[in-house]
Amino acid sequence: MTKETLILSIESSCDETSVSVIADGQRILSNTVLSQIDSHKRFGGVVPEVASRHHVEGIIPTIDTALEDAQVTMEDINAVAVTEGPGLIGALLVGINAAKALAFAYDKPLIPVHHIAGHIYANHLEEPLTFPQMALIVSGGHTELIYMKDHLSFEVVGETRDDAVGEAYDKVARTIGLSYPGGPKVDQLAAEGEDTYDFPRVWLEKDSFDFSFSGLKSAVINKQHNLKQKGETVNAANIATSFQNSVVEVLVGKAIQACETYDVKHLIVAGGVASNRGLRREMTRACEEHDIQLSIPSAKLCTDNAAMIGAAAHYLYLNGARADMALNGRSSIDIEEVGE
Repeated sequence: MTKETLILSIESSCDETSVSVIADGQRILSNTVLSQIDSHKRFGGVVPEVASRHHVEGIIPTIDTALEDAQVTMEDINAVAVTEGPGLIGALLVGINAAKALAFAYDKPLIPVHHIAGHIYANHLEEPLTFPQMALIVSGGHTELIYMKDHLSFEVVGETRDDAVGEAYDKVARTIGLSYPGGPKVDQLAAEGEDTYDFPRVWLEKDSFDFSFSGLKSAVINKQHNLKQKGETVNAANIATSFQNSVVEVLVGKAIQACETYDVKHLIVAGGVASNRGLRREMTRACEEHDIQLSIPSAKLCTDNAAMIGAAAHYLYLNGARADMALNGRSSIDIEEVGE
C-alpha cells in the first residue's frame, strides 16, 4: 500500500491564522483556524498591524493544534507549504517565517502557494476538479474568472477593474449601518427586502469578462443621500436586496458567458463571497439551465483556511515546486506564474 503524502500548510495572508495537515491533496486530517474578527470589528475592517500581531501570538499554538488534531508529528510530514501571497505583507511574513523555520529544522521541502490557487483548490477537498474548467473567484480582494486546462494551469480571462466584489459588499454594508464583516450581513438582510431601487448592472464592453463595482457602490451611496435630502426613509433591506441582485446578475451572467465561450462544462466558485446565499442560489439555477456542472465548497472552506493551501500545494509538490530560505512575502503575485 502506497504511503499517503502529508503536507502541513500555513495560511496567514489576512486576518485568519490557519494551519492544516492534508493527505494526498484531498483528505483533511486537521484544519485549525484562529479568527481575528472580534479584534478588527471595532475598527470596521482589518488593521494590518493588529493582524500581524495576532498572527505572531497565534502561529505556534495553531501549528501545535493542527499536528495534534491530525495525530501526526513533523517527522511524518513530507513537505511544508505556506501562502506566499497575495495578501498583507506583514501578515504573510509571519506564516512564511514559521514555515521556513519548520522546513529548516526538520529538513522538509518548502512549497510556496498562491492564495487564489488555494481558493480554487478548496473545491478539490470536497469534489475532484475536472478539466477544462472555469473558476469564478469572489472575495474581499479579488474578482476574477480563471480558465484551467489542467492542474496548475491558470489563465485569467476576466478581472475587476476597480473594487473587488467583497470590498463593495463591505462598503455598502457600512453605508446602511451594518457592522464588520458586512458582506454576510448584507446577504442576510437581502433575503428580507425587495428590489425596489433598480441599481445599474455594469456589463462593460461587449464580450468583456471584466468586472466593475465602483459605479454600483457609488449608485448605492448616491441613492441614500438623495432619499435623505428629500426627507424620505431609507429602507436598508431594500437597499441590500437591490444591491445584491445587481451584483449577482453580473457575476452569474459573465461566468456563464465565459463557460460558453471557452466550451467549458464545469464551473467552480471560490473565495469568501462564494458562501453568499443569493449567489449560490442564482448560480445553481443558471448552471442547471445551461447544463453546466457547478462546484461550490461548503461555507467553512470558502473563507481563508490552510486546508485549501495544502490541497494546491500537493500538486505543486508533485510538480517539483520548491522554495529556499530566501522565500519572502509578496503582496501581489500574478496567478499565471504558478506552476511555471
